[in-house]
Amino acid sequence: MPICFDLDGTLGHFSSGFVLLREALGGLWGATPTVEELERCGGSTDWEIVDELHRMRFGRSLDEAAYAAYGTACVARFRAAFAPGGQEAVGFRGVLEGMHRLAATHRVWLVSGNAPELLAFKADVLGIDATIPRLGSLPRHDRTDLLKSALRGCPGPHLYVGDRPHDLAAARAAGLPFLGIGAAVPGAHMNLTRDAAADHLIAAVEATLGLAPTRPGPSVS
Repeated sequence: MPICFDLDGTLGHFSSGFVLLREALGGLWGATPTVEELERCGGSTDWEIVDELHRMRFGRSLDEAAYAAYGTACVARFRAAFAPGGQEAVGFRGVLEGMHRLAATHRVWLVSGNAPELLAFKADVLGIDATIPRLGSLPRHDRTDLLKSALRGCPGPHLYVGDRPHDLAAARAAGLPFLGIGAAVPGAHMNLTRDAAADHLIAAVEATLGLAPTRPGPSVS
């Protein structure tokens, strides 16, 4: 029963993410993609976005070696930007605690649009337990593909927890119920604020999946 969590905007946020993405590509390609080019991209994962930008710039699809180079360059930019004394990531403490408590009794995955190396970096910065499986953006896969891969071979019920319309769209395409974090995905599904307490997240997950409520657990410091 995988309960899948998005990362950016769902568990925390890293400011200037798209700026660093553009800077990483500028260093690789010799010219930084413009904001207008980025806004023309329709995908929601790093592979989709960087592939679209590559097609705009070079007229051909991105290959796996170029995508790997992007991942390495992007992580380097994030490491420099979020080094001690620099920018600070913001973790949503209650949501993070709730996810960790759920992982003690349920199968929990991180399913994110970040390139795998960048997802690993961000997860480590936010203090996410390394035993929680992490599935980042893969070549020629969209977010729905990633969700289906995490669910493969596992009985339901399943759930995707996210914060953006593309998360909701991917959940629907994969046939999953959805739990929203923040105000950007209104709808019939349940929504929690980013400062929700761990108990509220757990109760919302259990209610969405029709599970028996668990007793409140101790807080994680």
